[in-house]
Amino acid sequence: MTLTELYEKRGKLFADAQALLDQINDDTDATTRKDLEDRAEKLMDEADELTKRIKLEERSAKAQQAEEERRSRERPLGGNGTTRGVDNPGGDPQAEAERRSAEYRSAFAKYICGAELSAEERTVLRRAETRAQTVGTPADGGYTVPTTLMAEIVKSMADWGPMFDTDVARVFTTPSGNPMTLPTVNDTASTAEAHTEGGAVTNDGGKDVAFGTKTLAAYAFDTEWVQWSWELDEDSVFAMEQLLGQLLGERLARKGNNQLTVGTGSAPNGIVSASSLGKSAASATAIAPDELLELFHSVNAAYRRSPKCRWQFADTTLAAIRKMKDGQGNYLWQMGDVRVGAPDTLLGKPYSVNDDVPAIATGNKSVIFGDHSKYFVRKVGAVRTIVARERFAPDLGILGVMRLDGELADTAAVKHLIQA
Repeated sequence: MTLTELYEKRGKLFADAQALLDQINDDTDATTRKDLEDRAEKLMDEADELTKRIKLEERSAKAQQAEEERRSRERPLGGNGTTRGVDNPGGDPQAEAERRSAEYRSAFAKYICGAELSAEERTVLRRAETRAQTVGTPADGGYTVPTTLMAEIVKSMADWGPMFDTDVARVFTTPSGNPMTLPTVNDTASTAEAHTEGGAVTNDGGKDVAFGTKTLAAYAFDTEWVQWSWELDEDSVFAMEQLLGQLLGERLARKGNNQLTVGTGSAPNGIVSASSLGKSAASATAIAPDELLELFHSVNAAYRRSPKCRWQFADTTLAAIRKMKDGQGNYLWQMGDVRVGAPDTLLGKPYSVNDDVPAIATGNKSVIFGDHSKYFVRKVGAVRTIVARERFAPDLGILGVMRLDGELADTAAVKHLIQA
């Protein structure tokens, strides 16, 4: 099925689901209502699965295009414009660097799988490690982890944890973990004043900016050891980078995203924990459309204009929200167009599904909304990876460690809805 066909099928599923929900009114009996809602939810679940497939297909297409471009650079046309298949004939530095990187990745994958290395492969590993003694160098006598593996870890963290996504929060990296002071200020209530020609400018301190400070620390988290037998993947060594990158990235993302969402105390101050009250729901088990509207307008319009203004809630909360309508019968949730990069929206603003945001239940902060650019995620250095062979012999192991912190610089920028 082509991408265009996937887009069309996704749109039809959502349209069919909304058509079922449109049949529900005040006169609909409970049995019919439940049947219609269950059928609509099933269609929406199918559409969500298609959305995931579409994103994977798009990533695959981009990866294939990048690979073709790389191969084209490594095997350019000859002087007569027809010769092909010659690696780096002109001594192109970029192509040579990519060739060496591929050699190293292959040798490293064999090394961590316990496969026998040739003298040439051992030389390749030693040469690269000599050039790349960095913070990310393994400490257990291993070799330097390839940059492609690190990139896969970072990508997996962003895919699995919205709080690591630079489109959501303000994510930055510092070289060291020393305590870092973060200035805070909320100046949305202040305005300029009319000036009278020749008149004195008021200087009574009434418009002074009230600065505050918060501190970003560096809390450490690890993946625990990922272990496997060297026999397992000895014949499929080229898949190890992607596999390990996904495993380590997902483990780090699960823990880090949770802490950046609901962390308190000796941990990052999660965005839900740090947010201020925007609306108290009347029910402990449900959310009303008007309550979402009131939460929306509890956030100052200056914050709502931010490109990073969005919602966050759990997937189960999204399932409930997608059935809601306003007073004119329009759905609050609107399907976007992935073909042009337009996201699905709620009341005109994008959202992130984050299952670390508490579900709808008594006393839970189930929905947050506001300017996420005011939430700072500090990462310290790169993810540290450690490869161990002797420790688990004859098995092997790899470990990922990260240091980070998070803080909401302006609590008025992000507000929450709390259940009764």
